[in-house]
Amino acid sequence: MTVYWCERADLGAGPVTGVRIAVDGGRIAAVARAPSPTAGDHRLDGVVLPGFANAHSHAFHRALRGRTSDGRGTFWTWRQHMYRLADRLDPDTLFALARAVYAEMALSGTTCVGEFHYLHHPPGGGRYADPNAMGTALAAAAADAGVRLTLLDACYLAGGLQDDGHLPLDPVQVRFSDGDADAWAARVAAVPERAGLRVGGAVHSVRAVPADQLPVVVAATAGRPLHVHLSEQPAENAACRAHHGVTPARLLQDHGVLGPATTAVHATHLTDADVTALGATGTTVCACPGTEADLGDGIGPFRRLRDAGSPLCLGTDQHATTDLLGEARLLEAHERLASGERGRFRPAELLDALTVGGHRSLGWSDAGRLAPGMRADLVAVRLDTPATAGVAPDQLVTAAGPADVHTVVVDGRVVVDGGRHALGDVGRLLTAAIEPLRAGA
Repeated sequence: MTVYWCERADLGAGPVTGVRIAVDGGRIAAVARAPSPTAGDHRLDGVVLPGFANAHSHAFHRALRGRTSDGRGTFWTWRQHMYRLADRLDPDTLFALARAVYAEMALSGTTCVGEFHYLHHPPGGGRYADPNAMGTALAAAAADAGVRLTLLDACYLAGGLQDDGHLPLDPVQVRFSDGDADAWAARVAAVPERAGLRVGGAVHSVRAVPADQLPVVVAATAGRPLHVHLSEQPAENAACRAHHGVTPARLLQDHGVLGPATTAVHATHLTDADVTALGATGTTVCACPGTEADLGDGIGPFRRLRDAGSPLCLGTDQHATTDLLGEARLLEAHERLASGERGRFRPAELLDALTVGGHRSLGWSDAGRLAPGMRADLVAVRLDTPATAGVAPDQLVTAAGPADVHTVVVDGRVVVDGGRHALGDVGRLLTAAIEPLRAGA
């Protein structure tokens, strides 16, 4: 058994001083107040928080950071950069890149990630000898980086949606597709879960999955997490209305996609009826405000969604930055800009989205709290750095960033110690993974 003495720890109602957390077999065995450490305790200074869950990641997008901002454009022009990058990836290069990206996440306090995965097959189509070779590479990368993974294998069948219907796949998109939802479901069913890995599903979007295929995806993911990109762009909404006569949210509701096991990612451009539907069905919403700002997508109605009944979680999506604490701050900042009011989300609500909300969205209901029986995920954040000096401990989430995280424990294993990842220099890992891909990005 390992015992951590925490200078302060957030046990669910804000940080308290002097806490001993006993860890056994990757679980929290006991939590007790203690004014000082005892012999053999491992001391964690600052504030110890539960591990963060990054509920929406496209790990390979990290190779585009700082390489797509040299001209005007939109989400759709950025997507062309992404497609050129996607066309250069294989299981080996994806493993190297994702391993480094997941290690970067761990440095910022992430203990679990949801990877929205659609790079299934070789460029141009065909199949790898192992049809799930790309997903297997992601799972191995997460294991090496010391974080848990929920592989959200995405169904992707069409090249887009126009007023008169779905478009055929373009040459890059061919590798995303299994042909139909039944073939997708059969491939995903062959992916075994293991310790640290859970397998869920995803509807890429109403643009990429025809309506008659949605019930197959829902049935195939029964009892597992199901995620979907929703209303990220006004053009998606307009095409869906023109072809189906309803909004994307209503289309998903009519075909049984919404519900407590489902997470709608972005949910940026919603009608009042959409907000009501998401809340009434208990559908979680994953905000990715860093990406939504970077791509010029817009500001989602996240406070209204939470008030309507949708739990919230957070993701770093395309990794313009890999900083979940920063995403939490942007969630509040965007609400302030849209409403003209401060304090739209209390610090405790932001922390809930980072921890309990994210883990629940990814199928890890036994993580996200510092309590007996829960997974031993601990994130120790310093209170004496240039960013955090003088900060009230209960408002730490509004000021801290990756540089302030000094220790990260995942399932009882120390992954980050003294601000350094167990794999070593993560910057070097990222450089080594990204450089070979530059010619295609």
